[in-house]
Amino acid sequence: MINFSLDKLKHTDSGNFFLMAGPCAIEGEDIAMRIAERIVTLTDKLEIPLVFKGSYRKANRSKGGSFTGIGDEKALKILEKIGNTFNVPTVTDIHESGEAAMAAAYVDVLQIPAFLCRQTDLLIAAAKTNKVVNVKKGQFLSAGSMKFAVEKIVESGNNRVILTDRGNTFGYQDLIVDYRGLPEMQSFGVPVVMDCTHSLQQPNQSSGVTGGKPELIETIAKAAIAVGADGLFIETHPDPANAKSDGANMLQLDLLEDLLVKLIRIRKAVI
Repeated sequence: MINFSLDKLKHTDSGNFFLMAGPCAIEGEDIAMRIAERIVTLTDKLEIPLVFKGSYRKANRSKGGSFTGIGDEKALKILEKIGNTFNVPTVTDIHESGEAAMAAAYVDVLQIPAFLCRQTDLLIAAAKTNKVVNVKKGQFLSAGSMKFAVEKIVESGNNRVILTDRGNTFGYQDLIVDYRGLPEMQSFGVPVVMDCTHSLQQPNQSSGVTGGKPELIETIAKAAIAVGADGLFIETHPDPANAKSDGANMLQLDLLEDLLVKLIRIRKAVI
């Protein structure tokens, strides 16, 4: 289900799920453009609606010295260039109310991080830009409670909302996905996405670097499509081991095409 208008979103009549994909963070123009070119080529070939993803700044870091970005304006201009060069919509995270209008000038979708999904001022600021707002479900929340996030945005005059599941806290250092939450959130009348990357995080490691299980991205994605997810969120990188952010969770870029082909087959089998 894609129940919102979004300029540059292609292949919306293909019957496929839509994909939000790209690197965790914008590390530089060259690598971001290379990743975008590869993903756009694949999704055009497979007729998958694509929203290119990249964080212009990483505000939530385990250690104070971890990579946070290359500069807000510089990264946002790269996202804008990707959108214009490849004719695709783009999405990035915002962390404070004051960032909403700034980011909205460069991207098509504003994303609210899971830890911030209850921040009323942030949700309202995002809504008032009239951009599509993608709210990630907090790891600490039930699927049902996300209706209040939707209400805050809609009551601010913006009905262009996406909800994204990214698992639930399971102990101190793991997450688990409850797939019952996807249809429950769909009952709010909004598209629901499965974050196949961050649902496999292993946070709070003693090293101060978040771990993950990227080998299970395919498992999470297959199950989500079988359940009926409207879209998937997948972070990908040509060299995850040397990525500057969340390398432990990202899918190797070379593996993306094979995964998408499998997921299309599942989608066709269940619709």
